[in-house]
Amino acid sequence: MLRFLFVLVLFGVAIYLLVRVFQERGLMPERPARPQRQAPPKVVAPDDDEDFLRDLDRKRLNPEDPEG
Repeated sequence: MLRFLFVLVLFGVAIYLLVRVFQERGLMPERPARPQRQAPPKVVAPDDDEDFLRDLDRKRLNPEDPEG
């Protein structure tokens, strides 16, 4: 039983040392990369749309325009 425990501890130390060597040499990443959070989509109101504002100005300046 004591031999089994000794072999188990020796195996654990060997695995630990191998993992540390892989991490130092860059063969294994230190931490898994976290996914980047995407910014929420920007809310655009009608008064932020330049085409909408330009059309309002055109309608205000030319009230009898057939397209308006």
